[in-house]
Amino acid sequence: GKQQLENALRRTAAACYGAEGFYPPSVEYMVRHYGLQYDETAYVIHYEVFASNLMPGITVVEVKP
Repeated sequence: GKQQLENALRRTAAACYGAEGFYPPSVEYMVRHYGLQYDETAYVIHYEVFASNLMPGITVVEVKP
């Protein structure tokens, strides 16, 4: 669920940093270049980039119908 998505986002961001030398500029970048998948109708991701060499702030909010 929510915690798994947060973990996946952090792992993917770290993988990007290791491979490319910068953290991904957006969630869309991780989806396009790293195959990240999530249910956009169930979760809202707040992804805040401070600098390309600092881990972004990542918050996942579960959407309740």
